[in-house]
Amino acid sequence: MLLKKTAIALSVVTVLAVSLNARDQVKIVGSSTVYPFSSSVAEELGATTKYPTPVVESTGSGGGMKLFCAGNGMNTPDITNASRRMKAKEFELCKKNGVTDITEAIIGFDGIAFAQSKSNKPFNITKKQLLLAVAAEVPSKDSKSLIKNPYKKWSQIDASLPNREIIIYGPPKSSGTRDAFEDMILKGQAKKMSAYTNLYKADKVKNKAYKKYKKIRTDGVYVPSGENDNLIVAKLNKNKAAFGIFGYSFLLENEDKIQGTKINGVLPTPQTISNGKYPISRSLFFYTKNSHAKKVPAMTKYVKMFMSEDMIGTDGILCEIGLVSLPNETRINIRNAVAKKEKLTLEDLKKKH
Repeated sequence: MLLKKTAIALSVVTVLAVSLNARDQVKIVGSSTVYPFSSSVAEELGATTKYPTPVVESTGSGGGMKLFCAGNGMNTPDITNASRRMKAKEFELCKKNGVTDITEAIIGFDGIAFAQSKSNKPFNITKKQLLLAVAAEVPSKDSKSLIKNPYKKWSQIDASLPNREIIIYGPPKSSGTRDAFEDMILKGQAKKMSAYTNLYKADKVKNKAYKKYKKIRTDGVYVPSGENDNLIVAKLNKNKAAFGIFGYSFLLENEDKIQGTKINGVLPTPQTISNGKYPISRSLFFYTKNSHAKKVPAMTKYVKMFMSEDMIGTDGILCEIGLVSLPNETRINIRNAVAKKEKLTLEDLKKKH
């Protein structure tokens, strides 16, 4: 009898241990840009399968990576969304904390919209002019040095631009959208401008930061506005002079209230984002923690659903809300790699995607 009771007790302990180390609900964090796409898939999973709707939190790409890479415990996220690729230092953080089996999924393309209220006249700006509006330091008149950004109106940057206050609501430092914007606008343009490159060449040790210039001004002209892109949209309706920086899907969702700006003469559209003509375009990602797959059975189903043609295909649900589909062959190859849970390596992150 004692042996039977002991066996039952051990069985109960085992069941409890399993239940404490497993869950039905998928936990997802990360990019505010990927959030609407991830949430749509989560809702579909909850509505069409036996699994509960996954919890999706908008923490920003950087914030999501920190949570994802914190360890393998069941209190950590299963998946993190990102509006730019995982960084090498994030990969190393994951590795340090034992998160060594990660799969990378690319879901499609996105354009970074530079938008304003629809009540304004259309706006056309170059990438260089945009750098001069947001950079902490800009070239002096003789272009021989850098000075603190003095520009308060667009017309001060170029006489062809309106005599209008420069006020930009944009993503915070934790955002992948901000990372991508800094890379494509600040770093991308600064490397073509002698005031930045000469400073680096003059003293490579002291001025190493200027090799990859990415400093955004902090004098109140650029206003970090949190990880809620809908909040930025709301601010554009209150302040007609302002511009906002966010993912293309939020522009599409609110096209009755706001309008995109031409960058180098090109408006953001699915076609110009897909073919690369729109100058501020990037890929969107999510990363899975494969060590959680057995303990969170819904993970595999969610990932399969996300990567399906019904979601990310040319006529998929997510393309209706702003995702720009990958080319057919690329989409198939990535889907197959994700299905096989291909393990991400540091070398992979160094390659262009």
